[in-house]
Amino acid sequence: MKYPEPKPDVGPAAAAIDTELVEILAQLVTRLGLSEIEVAKGDFKIRVARQLSAAIIQPNLTSPQAATPGAARTAAAADGPGTVKSPMVGTVYLRSSAGDAPFVEVGSRVKTGDKVLLVEAMKTFNDILAPLAGTVTGILVEDGQPVEYGQPLLVIE
Repeated sequence: MKYPEPKPDVGPAAAAIDTELVEILAQLVTRLGLSEIEVAKGDFKIRVARQLSAAIIQPNLTSPQAATPGAARTAAAADGPGTVKSPMVGTVYLRSSAGDAPFVEVGSRVKTGDKVLLVEAMKTFNDILAPLAGTVTGILVEDGQPVEYGQPLLVIE
């Protein structure tokens, strides 16, 4: 990737928006899976951010009639008391390493305090524990996905 030549320093009033730099930053945000990036030089700052959304991962169901109630129940439960939310910004992992089985799957029974996920932040892996006993009814993230603080990760009912 070729970066633009540095522009001479100008005051904030005279500085025009460098659209080429904004495009390069947007490409970096997307390519690296970041939620935002900011660069500053003197009084001039550019911040590029993107909105990340969680995908709902549903188990394979055998009939179309069974899919509708389960999907509605999982989506509604995403804001319920059994929702496990990310305590920090980081990357979520469903298993301890690539060859291992996931900590939980949809339908898994968990007890309070069981490890259900990992969130890696600043090269530190943080255990995410089940806040209550029950059955995992929805996993709302994918393995290796960047997550935001407070983002729903999975649902226990």
